[in-house]
Amino acid sequence: MSTQLTKAQRLSELHAAPEILRVVNVWDAISTKAVVDLPETRAIATAGHSIAATFGYPDGEIPLELTLDMIGRIVEAAGDLPVSADLDAGYGDAGETVRRAIGKGAVGANVEDRLKPLAEFVADVEAMVAAGESEGVPFVLNARTDALVRGGDRPLDESIADAIERGRAYLAAGADIVFVPGVLDADTTRKLVAGIGERKISVIGLPGALTAREYEELGVARISYGPMTQRVALTAFQDLASDLYRDGAIPATVRELN
Repeated sequence: MSTQLTKAQRLSELHAAPEILRVVNVWDAISTKAVVDLPETRAIATAGHSIAATFGYPDGEIPLELTLDMIGRIVEAAGDLPVSADLDAGYGDAGETVRRAIGKGAVGANVEDRLKPLAEFVADVEAMVAAGESEGVPFVLNARTDALVRGGDRPLDESIADAIERGRAYLAAGADIVFVPGVLDADTTRKLVAGIGERKISVIGLPGALTAREYEELGVARISYGPMTQRVALTAFQDLASDLYRDGAIPATVRELN
C-alpha cells in the first residue's frame, strides 16, 4: 500500500473518530516542523491566507504555482503525517487543481464554494473526488460552504438552512466532511450537526468561538485555525521587535526551533 494512500486513509479515520481532530495551520516548512515536533500532532493543514501573505499576496490572489510549491515543501516537512491543503476556490478547475496537489503529496484539501450555484459546486466536488480516484488516492475533501460568512444581511436561520442543504449535497457528491467557517455558537453548531451529520462538520477556531472540547461535545469532526496561527506568530514577532527597539533583550526562554 502506498504511503500516500495510507496517509489519506488515516486522515479520513481522524475525521470519523469520536475525538475532534485539531489541526494547527501552517504556512511554510519551518512552521510545519515546529508543529510536527509536538507529540499531539496527528495531521497538518495549510493556511491559504497565510501562504498568500508570506509571498505578499492578498488572500485568494496567490498564483497556483506558488501555492503548489509551498504545499510540496510542507508535505516534505510533515514527514509521515497527512497534509490537507487549502486550495482556495479551486483556481478555476477544481479537479485539475486537486490532481496537481496530489502530485505534491497532499491527501486532502478544503475548497470553498463562495456561494456558487449549488449545482456548479456539486460538479466541482464530483470532479475533485474523481481526480483523487484517477490518481489512486482516496482524496479527503473538506468541502467548504460560505453560507454563513457570505450570507450578507439575510436571517441567520436562512444561512444555516443554506449551509445544511449545501453540506448534504457535497457529502452526497463524495466530500468527506463539510467546512462551515464563522464564529459558531452552541445553538448554531447543534443545528448544523443535526442537519449535516455527526462528525461531518469542520469548524474554525476564531476569537469568540467555542473551545475545541466544546465543539467535540457537540459532534464536530475537525477544528482548524486558518490565518490565526500566523497572526499570533507575527504579533509575537512585532512585539519582540518593539521591545528590542526599547533596548530589550532576546528572552532566555527562546527555543532553537529553526
